[in-house]
Amino acid sequence: MKRQKVHFKTFGCRTNQFDTQVMMSRLEDYELENDESRADIVIVNSCTVTNGADASVRRYINSLKRKNPDVRVILTGCGAHSKGEEFFEKGAVFGVMGHSEKEKINEILKRPERFCEIGDLEHIDSTIVENFRGKSRAFIKIQEGCDFRCSYCIIPFVRGNARSHDEEKILLQIERLASNGFGEFILTGTNVGSYGRDRGSSMAKLLKRISALRGVRRIRIGSLEPMQIDEEFMEILDEEWMAKHLHIALQHTSDRMLELMNRRNSYDEDLKLFEEIASHGYALGTDFIVGHPGEGESEWREAIQRVEQLPLSHIHAFTYSGRDGTAAVKMGEGVRGDIAKKRHSQLTKLIKKKNLLFRKEHREGLNVLVESGRDGLYLGYDQYYNRVRIESGEDLTHCWVTLNDVEVGDDINFYRF
Repeated sequence: MKRQKVHFKTFGCRTNQFDTQVMMSRLEDYELENDESRADIVIVNSCTVTNGADASVRRYINSLKRKNPDVRVILTGCGAHSKGEEFFEKGAVFGVMGHSEKEKINEILKRPERFCEIGDLEHIDSTIVENFRGKSRAFIKIQEGCDFRCSYCIIPFVRGNARSHDEEKILLQIERLASNGFGEFILTGTNVGSYGRDRGSSMAKLLKRISALRGVRRIRIGSLEPMQIDEEFMEILDEEWMAKHLHIALQHTSDRMLELMNRRNSYDEDLKLFEEIASHGYALGTDFIVGHPGEGESEWREAIQRVEQLPLSHIHAFTYSGRDGTAAVKMGEGVRGDIAKKRHSQLTKLIKKKNLLFRKEHREGLNVLVESGRDGLYLGYDQYYNRVRIESGEDLTHCWVTLNDVEVGDDINFYRF
């Protein structure tokens, strides 16, 4: 009997990318299909972080049904918890699977009738993912959920409270991936820095154990909260296996805005932390929400002046987009669209200048994992999470190279062998 073909469409964060790999690894009786037009079943691993994210998922599903009315669309991911029943009742999808159901995907897909299995928000994955399709780096989900309740965020309500994965299973997974040729590992989750607090461990302890595994060359960490970086973590900053880039989520630099956002950090403490980590030779990135309700002109002026003071080289800047069900929506409208767009541009231009200066000061000893390329041109990331374009007559795909005296461009570094 011919096996049905399954295509995965993944929206959103690295955690979703990992979850897709979990589902792929569990498909025993189906064939993976890269081309959605040839698939019998399309699994939509959705994001629901904003109303706009929901709209993107809805548009994608509608376009699938127009192109191929017979395709079976299965909704999973965070959107399954926030919008799953609505999609199901309207007949937009054949089935809905919550986070706790994804490891059962092989059996669930065999059901002849429509289904809506939301499950619970207490599940912890047990799957050991031994390979990542089309990747040079491996994502490792180490925890699930979040105990924070930031005003703008729906994620704790669709991912549940923070809970750590079993440490031995994390190590076994990395050990197997390393034996399959992976050397760089990115630790991810909903709130990565909370790892271990429910198991009598910590991020630093986990990192030390991972670093001792054969084949592990570099470890990156998804995103940390400022208060999660403790003395134990600071003690490992100079280890060779640590990627020299940390993404520390601030979300804003005005203390009034941080209070409105129900954040747990303050600018003065953030500045001290960033300066200390930067003194160890790190590139630093952050998340920043522009245009959140309450962000007046005075708050913005203060915020941008403080960003100037911070040793930042990377940023994920977002224009505020309201999300139904969050506290921020009840605060009223955010900043007018044209003003928010102007502020977003001002912020990103400032960080671009800072990044250019950082790259000019770090042109030597760049350890690059080449991720992709063809026809003599290759792309990879160095230890500071800056992109490098390499010209070489030798195939460098998935290779590690050490570069000195790179050429610094406006947005990317260059090197020619």
